[in-house]
Amino acid sequence: MFDLISRYQDQLLDAFWMTIKLTLLSAVGALILGTIVAAMRVSPVPVARWVGTAYVTIFRNTPLTLILVFCSLGIYTTLGVKLASESSGLDFLPTNNFRYAVLGLSIYTAAFVCESIRSGINTVPMGQSEAGRSLGLTFGQNLRYIVLPQAFRSVIAPLGSVLIALTKNSTIAAAIGVAEAALLMAEMIETEADVLAIGAIFALGFVILTLPTGFVFGWLAQKFEVKR
Repeated sequence: MFDLISRYQDQLLDAFWMTIKLTLLSAVGALILGTIVAAMRVSPVPVARWVGTAYVTIFRNTPLTLILVFCSLGIYTTLGVKLASESSGLDFLPTNNFRYAVLGLSIYTAAFVCESIRSGINTVPMGQSEAGRSLGLTFGQNLRYIVLPQAFRSVIAPLGSVLIALTKNSTIAAAIGVAEAALLMAEMIETEADVLAIGAIFALGFVILTLPTGFVFGWLAQKFEVKR
């Protein structure tokens, strides 16, 4: 096991760094999109609620592999939509696939972020929203200044769980050729005999990535959760 780590040290670092970049960028995209969809789900406008509900229903029940493959083969190969400049030469395809992986992971994870935030919105006492409306705040202002700050504090721990799941889901980006940890593991299995050691190396790597995340979000939840 230690011999494998020493021989593949640079590749392992590059692969897990790619996993970290996928996770962080997708997390930002999912948080922004998920917040927007959550706002639509609690909107007083029926059409917005319907769109938000349809989004969550569709993407939460669609396999992530299918979403990523559709982004790569459907949007890029079939429709010719590129997220990277072809002037980048040899870096074009890896960069394009990476960006499509971020897009697919963000779209998929946003459905789970939305439900977490919506559950937090439901914990905010109705009287506070009514007080905001009595002061003349619009729905958007009420959501921004009164409801969402409390909702986020209520769902820190669930959002941490979503981030941990996103870290593990990033391995599916290997399906469209993104050079992250799962792709390197598959390549190592093809050339090395000690499959158990390879599995242990990557399992340990993901434990190192996800365990601190759980501790940090658990601490944040205890520190900032809304006291009822």
